[in-house]
Amino acid sequence: MKRLISFHLKQWCLRPDRKPLILRGARQVGKTHSVRELGKLFETFVEINFEELTDARQIFERDLDAERILRDLSILSGKKITSGETLLFLDEVQEAPRAILALRYFYEKMPELHVIAAGSLIDFAIDKVGVPVGRVQFLYQHPMSFLEYLIAKQQYLLAKEILYSSFEKPLHDVIHKKALGLLGEYIAVGGMPEAINSWLQTNDIGECAQIHEALTSTYVQDFQKYTKKFQLKYVELIFERIPQLLGKTIKYTHFSKEYRKRELEPCLDLLIKANVTHKVTQTAANGIPLGAESSFEKFKLIFLDVALAQTILGLDIKKWFLDPGIEFINKGSLIESFIGQEMLAYDYPTHIPQLYYWQRETRNSQAEVDYVTSLENKVVPIEVKSGEGRTLKSLREFLASHSSSPFGIRFSVHNYSKIENIHSYPLYAVASILGLDKSAIVDLTDA
Repeated sequence: MKRLISFHLKQWCLRPDRKPLILRGARQVGKTHSVRELGKLFETFVEINFEELTDARQIFERDLDAERILRDLSILSGKKITSGETLLFLDEVQEAPRAILALRYFYEKMPELHVIAAGSLIDFAIDKVGVPVGRVQFLYQHPMSFLEYLIAKQQYLLAKEILYSSFEKPLHDVIHKKALGLLGEYIAVGGMPEAINSWLQTNDIGECAQIHEALTSTYVQDFQKYTKKFQLKYVELIFERIPQLLGKTIKYTHFSKEYRKRELEPCLDLLIKANVTHKVTQTAANGIPLGAESSFEKFKLIFLDVALAQTILGLDIKKWFLDPGIEFINKGSLIESFIGQEMLAYDYPTHIPQLYYWQRETRNSQAEVDYVTSLENKVVPIEVKSGEGRTLKSLREFLASHSSSPFGIRFSVHNYSKIENIHSYPLYAVASILGLDKSAIVDLTDA
């Protein structure tokens, strides 16, 4: 399956000022597969998985001499590691934190060596040992986006049409309906590569549901790896509650009235660090950067993947195949979360992803815009309408109070259109307007 991250991995390989790379992202989003695909471009690919090869950890305990480490890894793997010819992949590197420190010496002593470190809980290891500042680069990988899903289904022409369509050139109604149907399918299957691969191979949504159950269990099992014993019950509680709170401004009493913020807040931070959930932070959105006027006490949450969220909620995903139109109407908060998931997937993967929303509360009225982003150095508000509703009161209030914002965006089940300064796009077209690195997306759509 072709992934957006592959474009950026190839670009990293070609850079003359390349540094060792740390690939971050939640468990099971496809990091290992992506690096293995990259490894096919090299004469030699050496993969060291520290969960499987526990003895490999000892190689980094003696000292951090780069030449000795590579010599020992070559002997252990049975493959000669040569700068410029070999891709060295250190997987599940959180099990050997000193290997993270060794990246500095690979860069200083062997700058031509291609080396990538990855791990599902790597951020926790970085907290323990630090990171070689200025000696490494980062990329972030997310679940598969809707566009990646279309490519996996070999819907190349539709993917390109979505990417280049606009309100000046809308899709034909027949194609629009097909795209919405495939979007409903995607929301049922989700963006986790294992579930998508199963769906493509078996066309059995029941098999996908079993994979979703297994994946959520895996995330729960991981809690013991990064939480203290007394925190475990809080982390489990928050994990179960997040899908119920999609689209809502979070108060810690939403998780439990029994426990206090000081008990719950650090545990939510752990789930964010594990990339299981992402914050959508409130901002006044008067200018760029959006974070300059953000209020970290006010935030919403989106879950890692819409299908996994439905699994935790116990929803019947088969309904997305029977009548997707009704499901779009009934699952407004889930669709809002899907748009956030898409925005993360199409953002530049070189920095920590950030999402923002706008909210104004007064005694007589309340206005809220689901997301706020920056396009061409302008603040642009985004409203998500999953059903037939056409009221855009909050979006218009935002534009009236933010004169520097040139237009607003509505994502809905409707086709492309434009009325005054409101640009409307179908729910499936996030990549066409918010795909910040179009070259990566174009590369993806090449059959």
